Amino acid sequence: RRGDGGYALVALLAVMAIIAILVTSAAPRMQQQAQRELEKESIARGEEVAEAIYIYWAGMGRLPTSMDDLVNGFTPPGGIKTIYPLRKSAARDPLTTTRDGEWKLVRQNDRVFADFILALTEYSGGMLPTPKIYPRFMGTQQQQQAVTGLVDLKKDEDEEPPGGEDNESNVSGPFIGVVSRSRRKSVLHYYGVERHDRWVFTPLYR
Repeated sequence: RRGDGGYALVALLAVMAIIAILVTSAAPRMQQQAQRELEKESIARGEEVAEAIYIYWAGMGRLPTSMDDLVNGFTPPGGIKTIYPLRKSAARDPLTTTRDGEWKLVRQNDRVFADFILALTEYSGGMLPTPKIYPRFMGTQQQQQAVTGLVDLKKDEDEEPPGGEDNESNVSGPFIGVVSRSRRKSVLHYYGVERHDRWVFTPLYR
């Protein structure tokens, strides 16, 4: 009986060791899957913001200047009905854990926007993309200004994402898109881009 008890203890310890090994090996995959789901949700919400920017521009004839313009709604000139283009939940980025999940606003002349256009150009085989939605959104001159110097811009493919989050405050003024504040490497690729804070969600390129 004592021998049986000893064997049982050894068997129990062996089973526990195997379970520990399995859990340890599965943890990275589970963490990656959890991040993948957050990225899917971030992309879905970001594209909602992009659509809301378009709705606001179409109704008001100008770009929004804050996320409140999209969440709180607007009444078009001459209209009587208030339009609410963006759900409150979509105004928050699930990948951003600081600043209450606030998106970083992107303006036409921001470097991140130029980098995104460059990434789209590479993704589409070297052809400079044109706005897929309402070409009159940006005039020809503005479009040219937005992509000036793209030929000279170079991405460092070996650049390591700095990690952490961008805590810089948003500056008020018209914006054409949003990006995550997470500066981490992504599991998913968005138009070939592999870093959260370089996924630009804009109605111009979708």
